Amino acid sequence: MYAYAKEELAHLRERLAWTHQRIDPQFQTPNQVLGAKRVIGCVALEVTQRCNLDCSICYLSENSESTPDIPLETIFARIDALVESYGVGTNVQITGGDPTLRDHDELEQIVAYVVSKKLVPALFTNGIHASRELLRRLKAVGLNDVAFHVDLTEKRKGYSSEKQLHEVRQEYIERARGLGLYVIFNQTIFARNVDEVPDLIEFYKRNADVVSMASFQLQADTGRGLTRKRKQGITLDTVTDTINETMGTDLCWDNVQFGHPKCHRLGYAAIFGKGQKVVPLLPDLDEFVDMIHTFDDVVVDRARPKRAALQMVTEATKRGYLPRGLKYWGGRLAREWKPLLKARGEVRKLTVVVQNFQDAQQIDHERIDNCSFHVMTDDGGISMCVHNAYRDHYLEGGVGYPAEYQARRVADGFPALTPGMDDGCGSACAK
Repeated sequence: MYAYAKEELAHLRERLAWTHQRIDPQFQTPNQVLGAKRVIGCVALEVTQRCNLDCSICYLSENSESTPDIPLETIFARIDALVESYGVGTNVQITGGDPTLRDHDELEQIVAYVVSKKLVPALFTNGIHASRELLRRLKAVGLNDVAFHVDLTEKRKGYSSEKQLHEVRQEYIERARGLGLYVIFNQTIFARNVDEVPDLIEFYKRNADVVSMASFQLQADTGRGLTRKRKQGITLDTVTDTINETMGTDLCWDNVQFGHPKCHRLGYAAIFGKGQKVVPLLPDLDEFVDMIHTFDDVVVDRARPKRAALQMVTEATKRGYLPRGLKYWGGRLAREWKPLLKARGEVRKLTVVVQNFQDAQQIDHERIDNCSFHVMTDDGGISMCVHNAYRDHYLEGGVGYPAEYQARRVADGFPALTPGMDDGCGSACAK
């Protein structure tokens, strides 16, 4: 957990209050994380447009490969603007393209600069060049998370099913094992692999000693990929229902609201042993609401669960939460003592996310105005779905929201967005 100065905490609380105000009243529920604990879910920091794969579903542009890497000075300026817009403790996705194609000395400097601003850096990569040596090197300067994207859209030679790709996933797990990194796996869900979601969940259950998060990203018709329209029946509901069935329990997806409910769902599971028993971590809505408001400005080191637990106990004591926390969590522990005993005390936390990105030609403006996933530009934070839909606008040096999108908003009865907002939240936050 970072040690924040008083002025940093004051700025963070101001940003939280502003975020709460920008969320539509219908979504300002007690369990809304935006504005209560998070200014934003995460911010993408694209450090290259180059990639060493040619995926059938890809958010990049046909012009991405010919786009030069932006200078380090520009990236550092965006990081400075990022912390001003969203506050300390913000999750920053160092991404691209694939960021490991950037010069590794420069990549190390980028990670170190993110950490120096008390932000939480994650490396998003297909893993091909994310060697253990590189991961160890980036960890040494403060890398917190590594997110590997592995799925059938990548057309890796010799693999025709997600089950076969477990070989690649296992290799990446071993690269990261023991480095103290929070390990994430991403996969795009489309017609060819939707039936393999149960097998993917079983794999992550078995490997929850290293894998901390699994993100299932529903196919979106955007970017340069050849596979366009999503198969009918691939929805937030169908995928979360499949995950519940495989887990053997409901992960209580509705208890955590993060921005607009049509954008994504989050489920938190406790995995006993090698997955023989799963229980939802947040089944009690009132308890979750109490926690997010009690620990609104606390950012723990999630890559080190034992240290994070100690930090939470310390903060719980300071904030008067310990008595009611012991009552609730002690009661749950007492009820689950049998599976805990059977698992020999081995319990892992697995976060499951289902992301529902938007098609480029069917953007829902209400979702944009309540967005929890931005990408950093020279003009501030921009909703990722709009950024992907108009990527060439930004590759050509454009700023703000493109005139074409502004016209679509106005035609649909929504106000235009003003770029370069002085409020520090970027043009995506305008009303």
